[in-house]
Amino acid sequence: MKLCSACLLGIRCRYDGKNKPNKKVIKLARKGFLIPVCPEQLGGLSTPRESSEQRKGKVITKSGKDVTKNFKKGAEEVLKLAKIFSIKEAILKQRSPSCGCGEIYDGTFSGKIVKGDGITASLLKKNKIKVISEEEI
Repeated sequence: MKLCSACLLGIRCRYDGKNKPNKKVIKLARKGFLIPVCPEQLGGLSTPRESSEQRKGKVITKSGKDVTKNFKKGAEEVLKLAKIFSIKEAILKQRSPSCGCGEIYDGTFSGKIVKGDGITASLLKKNKIKVISEEEI
């Protein structure tokens, strides 16, 4: 079993109310058991919601609202699920402020990408769960 960003399986849970289905992830789901998660929703944010990016250790919406607590709460809920199901690996959406693995947006809402991890990806890694992006499948 693996955790998986729900948007990659076609679930409409992204900030814009859309999804990002990934053929390789969907194919993998058909062969094995993937547990879909959306840390933002688990953290209490609605869908759709204002876009967010990480800036100076916080998660800020485009209009400047600090939603760090929601992102941390969502990450903690995902970690709880990982522990309940003895998860050792997660496939997460690249560049997301929650799920990004190795790459995230720089916090300026300009589309610039920097090295870094999303809040959930970082917490899972700290708890010895392997995190890969859909681009690594």
